[in-house]
Parts: sequence; C-alpha cells; structure tokens
Amino acid sequence: MSAVEGGVTAPKGFRASGVAAGIKRTSTKNDCALVVSDSAASVAGMFTTNVMKAPPVEWNVGVCAKGAARAVFVNSGNANAATGERGHRDARAMAEAVAGNVHASADEVCVCSTGVIGVPLPMDRVLDGISRCAASLSVEGHGDAARAIMTTDTVPKELAREVQLSAGTVRIGAMAKGSGMICPNMATMIAVLTTDASVEAPVLSGMLRDAVERSFNCISVDNDMSTSDTVLCLANGAAGLPSIAAGSPDGAVFQAALAEVCRTLAKMLVKDGEGATKLVEIAVSGAGSDAEARTLARSIGLSQLCKTAFFGEDPNWGRIVCAAGYAGVPFDPADVALWLEDVRLVSGGMPAAYREADAAAVMKRPEFRIRLEVGNGPGSAVFWCSDLSYDYVKINADYRT
Repeated sequence: MSAVEGGVTAPKGFRASGVAAGIKRTSTKNDCALVVSDSAASVAGMFTTNVMKAPPVEWNVGVCAKGAARAVFVNSGNANAATGERGHRDARAMAEAVAGNVHASADEVCVCSTGVIGVPLPMDRVLDGISRCAASLSVEGHGDAARAIMTTDTVPKELAREVQLSAGTVRIGAMAKGSGMICPNMATMIAVLTTDASVEAPVLSGMLRDAVERSFNCISVDNDMSTSDTVLCLANGAAGLPSIAAGSPDGAVFQAALAEVCRTLAKMLVKDGEGATKLVEIAVSGAGSDAEARTLARSIGLSQLCKTAFFGEDPNWGRIVCAAGYAGVPFDPADVALWLEDVRLVSGGMPAAYREADAAAVMKRPEFRIRLEVGNGPGSAVFWCSDLSYDYVKINADYRT
C-alpha cells in the first residue's frame, strides 16, 4: 500500500466539491460538500448508537440497507438533530435535491449534517449549496469538500492509498471531520471513504464494521457521543478488477488497507482534538481477551485525571494504573508493568528504577506511547486519546457563539 494524492477523488470515477452557502451566518468558510460516484456504487455505513439520532442518520441507515448509493452530501454548521418531523422532511429534501442534480434517485443519496443541535436547517441556503456543489464537481474538488465538512476542526483531514491486488491496483480515498464529542463509540465525526474496488455491499459492510471497531471506536477526545456520527464507504468498481470476495487473499489485503486508512484518519481526529496538545497511544497486552484489553486501554484514555496529567506533562503513572484497576477487568496487580515509550515506570505492580527526568522528557513530546502489560494472556488492544487542556473548556463554553 502506498500513499497517493487526491483524497476522496483519488479512486477512479469519483468527483467532489465544496462551497460556502452561509449555513452558519457568522462564517464565510465552506459549509457544503458533495461527493459523487459517476456510476452505481455499493455502500456501507456505521452510525451513532445515540438514541437521539439525527434525521440524516436515520435516512442513511435506510440507504445503506438497500446497499447502493451514488452520492454523499454533507453540510456543516447545523446538525439537523432534535428537529422533529421537519428534520426528517429536510433530510429527504436534501437527498431529492442532490438526486435531481446528479441524475440519481433520492434513495441513492446519503446526507449528513453536523454542527449545532436543535436548530432547523436553513433550507434555502442548503438547497443553494447543493445546486452550486453539483455545478462545481470535479476530480480536483476533494480539498474543497474536506474543508467544507469541518466544524471546530482546525485542519482538513483527507488521505488516499493505492493498494496492490492480484489482478491490479485499486485506490481508497477518504475525508473526515471531528474534533470534539469523540467517544465512547465513533465521534462527532463524519467520514466518507471511496474506493474503485468492486466489493458487494454485504462484504463491504463487514469490512467497514471491523475497520471502525479498530479505529474510530478506539479514540477519545472527551467522553461524549454525538447524535450525528456517520462513516460511509462507497465502492464503485471503476478500477475494472474482479469483485473482492470475503475470506479471499485479495479480501485480506483490501481489509487491511481499509483498516489502516481508518486508523490513520482516527489518529488525525484525535491529534486535532479540541484544545489538544498531545496524541497519546495506549497499548495494552497480556489481558484475557482483546475485548478486555480494549476496556483497559479505553479506561485510561477516558480518565480525566490521566488526560490532564498528559497535558501537564506529568509522568504520574499512579493515575494510569488506577484507571486500569477500575476498568472492571480482572488481573493480578503483581503482573502489571508499565512503560512510557522505552522508560519502564512499573514492574511487578511496583515502581521500577527509572529517572523522573527521562519520563518527563517523553511526556513533553507531542506524540508518545504508553504500554501496559497486565499478565500473560492473549488479549491486546490499542487506543488513542488526546490530552485535556484549558482550551478544550474555552472552545466548548463558547461553541454556540
């Protein structure tokens, strides 16, 4: 797998665009994005488990259940959540407007909205944005689209990879937004993945679910789950290669590539977390199962005391082992070992011989790794989190203004 330019339009047969429609009146930034496949594509999606799902999420669940899509439209600045029946009508109207502009049917169009909850969409501006997005679609439009989906993000997040299969190469492109309300599963995030591989919808769905479980479900900026979390993947087969079968050698290669794209995006989200100054990787091994290891890693990554210590660059390892201890996973404290990068802090559940200055130096890095061993079991997992800074509070205290 190799990196290529082009984001969501790097795979063959995809075009994109982004425009400013004034959805958030105080901003002149792009706020409408459109990604279109020139031919029919298989589609799979993963969505928030919040009971207060936004109407666009429920619309997209229906599209993905049918397994085919041509386009994804995203607006930022307004989540169209907690908007009642009007919200559902507006989501459908968005899909119908996109469909009319790209010669598709409405049930082949996914729509996503992200931003403030409880405010009806300014549909006149949204529909204008859809029209102008459709008129400006191009292979070069991926950057405009990636910028248009941003809310409190400080940088756009996009990437593309080329993957070698047995009969030739395919590409995977992606863009995502997300900076806060990230955890416990997925985030206040929208992610759109595209590929010119041929993958039937049921196979694609299984691959996406596995990729999300090991990436977007393993990150934390804070402890809040949004109403609008959505990850969509469109596969249009434009590379002209045979369809990828589940369990085949090509399937394993493509699955690994899709998972790596999702992991890279997930880490980009955490690195750009609201007020974040650190990206911390938490690797746990020796647990009874992967699920137990993930629970331990998540407990550390969600701990506000750990996250504030990361921000303060304080190697207070007691907070880390404490967070592991209350995770609800059984282990023998005498088996615990803990490292900050290559500095061993704990051995046999007790302080190891180390220099405080060496541990503090690791925590001054913008990115560092914590490694926790809890025994000799087969379970392992990796989780990524940001620190918790003063700016996080400021950003969220002022969010609506």
